[in-house]
Amino acid sequence: MAEQFVDAQALDEVVRFTSDLIRIDTTNRGGGDGNERPAAEYVARQLADAGIEPQILESAPGRANVVARIPGTDPSADALLVHGHLDVVPAEAADWSVHPFSGEIRDGVVWGRGAIDMKNMDAMVLATVRNWARAGHRPVRDIVLAFTADEEDSADYGSGFLADKHPELFEGCTEGISESGAYTFHAGDGLRLYPVAAGERGTAWLKLTARGRAGHGSKVNADNAVSRLAAAVARIGDHRWPLRLSDTVRAALTELAALQGVDVDLDRVTDGDGATDPDSIDALLTKLGPAASFIRSTVRNSSNPTMLQAGYKVNVIPGSATAHIDGRVLPGGEEEFTTTMDRLTGPDVDWEYHHREVALEAPVDSPTFAAMRESLEHFDPGAHVLPFCMSGGTDAKQFSRLGIAGYGFSPLKLPPGFDYNALFHGVDEHVPVEALHFGVEVLDRFLRRTGAPAAHTTGTATATTGKGTR
Repeated sequence: MAEQFVDAQALDEVVRFTSDLIRIDTTNRGGGDGNERPAAEYVARQLADAGIEPQILESAPGRANVVARIPGTDPSADALLVHGHLDVVPAEAADWSVHPFSGEIRDGVVWGRGAIDMKNMDAMVLATVRNWARAGHRPVRDIVLAFTADEEDSADYGSGFLADKHPELFEGCTEGISESGAYTFHAGDGLRLYPVAAGERGTAWLKLTARGRAGHGSKVNADNAVSRLAAAVARIGDHRWPLRLSDTVRAALTELAALQGVDVDLDRVTDGDGATDPDSIDALLTKLGPAASFIRSTVRNSSNPTMLQAGYKVNVIPGSATAHIDGRVLPGGEEEFTTTMDRLTGPDVDWEYHHREVALEAPVDSPTFAAMRESLEHFDPGAHVLPFCMSGGTDAKQFSRLGIAGYGFSPLKLPPGFDYNALFHGVDEHVPVEALHFGVEVLDRFLRRTGAPAAHTTGTATATTGKGTR
C-alpha cells in the first residue's frame, strides 16, 4: 500500500484545533473542581465528522472523557492507545502578556494555557485521524483514542475512572503514547536531542501527622506536636537519597555519553562527592552538559516537603500538626522509600499515602520505540532520539493497570532558545505553528508504520505500606 501523506487541510486543522481547544477553559483546580465537558464535546464532533464513533463518558457532572477506536487492518496485532488530557492547570490572566484562554495566533505562534500541556497533542491526534478518513487510510493495528479529564489532579475523574470502570474499551491495547516526549532539546554545538519518555517515577504523596499535648503557649511543653512535626520535616528535607539507576536511566546515560564522547562504566559510577570523585554520578552528569537535565532528577528517589498546617492562635500549642510531602519513587525503589520514611519520621510522627501511583518502565528496544525513533529521524535527519525517565507522571500510570506500557511521544520541532519545560504550567505558554506541523507529520508516520509490538513490562504496585498507614 502506498504511503499516505499529511495534506494541507491537516496542517491547517492542527493549528485551528489547538487554538479552539485553548479557548475552551478547562481549568482543573483540584478536589473535583473542573469541567472538561465542552472540550470533550468539541473533540467528539471532530471525530464524528470524520466517521469515527466517539463515546463521551462522564465520571461526574462535567468531568467528561472521550474514547474511540479506529480498527486496524491486522486483527491479530496488538492495539495501541493514543491518549491526551483535556484539562489544564489554572492561569492568572494578569500575569500573562496574552490572555491565557484567547488561543491567539500571532507571528507564527499559538498562545494560551494548554498550548504545550497538552491541547497541542490533542489537536495533532484529531488532525491526523481526520486526514486518514479523507485518504481512506487504516492503520495496521487498532488505534484507541482517549481524551481524558483530571490528569492535572488525581486522574480519578479521568484515566483512573476509565481504567477502573471501562476497561473493555481498551481491550487488546498493550502500549500507549501520550505527553512529555519527542520535542527538540538543543544541547549545544548543533546537537538536537529528542527525548522520548520510556519511564516514570512513581508518585508517593504523603500526609504526616504529629500529635502532642495541647496547652498554653507560655508553658513548657515537651510534647509539642509542632516541634515534633518540624523536626521530622527537616530530616526529610535534608535527606540525600542514594543512587539508583533504573534500566531507562541506564539507557539514557549510555546513549548520551556516546553522543558526548564520554567514556563511562556505569557499574563503576558511585554516589560520591563529584568534586573529588571522578567516578561519581555528579561528575558524570557535569560532563554530559545541558542534556544532563533529563537525568539529574531521576537517579534517586526524592521527598520534598510542600505543605504545613498547625495551630490557630500564637499563644496556643495545638494538639496536632500535619505536613505533606511530595515523594517520587524510581522503579524498584518502593521498599527503600517506605523504610526510609519510617526512619525519618521517627516514633512521634505517623505517615500515610495521600496519593500513590506506581513507577513505570517501558522497553527501549521494542519495535514501537524503534518506529518512534525512525519517524523523528525521517523528518529531522539530524535528530538524536534519547530515552529518558520522567521525574513526574502522566495518565500512563492509570492505564498501566490494564497492562499498557506507556511512552511519552508528543512530537514537536522547536527552535533554539525555546524553553519547553519552563512552559509546562508556566506563564505565556505557547507553541510555534511550524512545531505543530512537524508534530502531525511525525505522528502520522509513526502511527501508520507501527505494527505488532514486542514483549513489554509495566510498573506494578507493591503491597508494602508505611508506618501509620490507614
